[in-house]
Amino acid sequence: MGKIYFISDVHLGLGTVQEERTKENRLLSFLDNLRGNAEALYIVGDLFDAWIEYRSVIPKGFHRTLAKLDELVESGIIIHFLTGNHDCWVRDYFTNSIRIQVHIDPFDIEHQGKKIFLHHGDGLAKNDLGYLILKKIIRNPLSVWFFSWLHPDIGLRLAKSSSKKSRQYTSNKHYGEGDGMAEYAAKKIAEGFNFVIMGHRHIASVQEIGNGTYINLGDWISNNRFAVMENGNITLQTWEFPKK
Repeated sequence: MGKIYFISDVHLGLGTVQEERTKENRLLSFLDNLRGNAEALYIVGDLFDAWIEYRSVIPKGFHRTLAKLDELVESGIIIHFLTGNHDCWVRDYFTNSIRIQVHIDPFDIEHQGKKIFLHHGDGLAKNDLGYLILKKIIRNPLSVWFFSWLHPDIGLRLAKSSSKKSRQYTSNKHYGEGDGMAEYAAKKIAEGFNFVIMGHRHIASVQEIGNGTYINLGDWISNNRFAVMENGNITLQTWEFPKK
């Protein structure tokens, strides 16, 4: 029985060309390690900092990661991609070209006799009405249809601008003592889930709640955080990039 891996919030395309090259090198070394070691990989949102997929066009600059994911699928590893608030505008590229299973909405799985619920984590803050309204607009089929008629250069420029403003807004906002995510996790655990896994906040944490565990994966931007499931237990870990 292979290990089950979880990552989130890589935000490919966020930084400068050199920063992204360095970050992607770290990610690729991690993905290489999964070959022959993993049964499945779950990407829990925001693999990309801005992703708008057109009928016949995808954003450039991510070919190494996309090729590596394709290699892992070819090797027999099952990959699931739960879209986040920065990369929810997917069409059929991942499912048809790479055979990744894409999820727009939160979903549940079962591995090693344990029930797991996956949610990116966006939209769970109790006092964030502004984002909840924005989320409905962003995920509205009419918005997707509108952007599909824009030239990709314009659409992606707008997406990157929106992504930047979203990060500034989130980083400067005080959400109160509870962010809503732990409370939501507690509800899912009360429903019978053993683990609830999220990302979004970029703050890695593990909380024992009742008879279950809430895990926030943190981010890959600078912290290389991921979780791995083995023998029915899930641990939060840090990928150590091999030094040359």
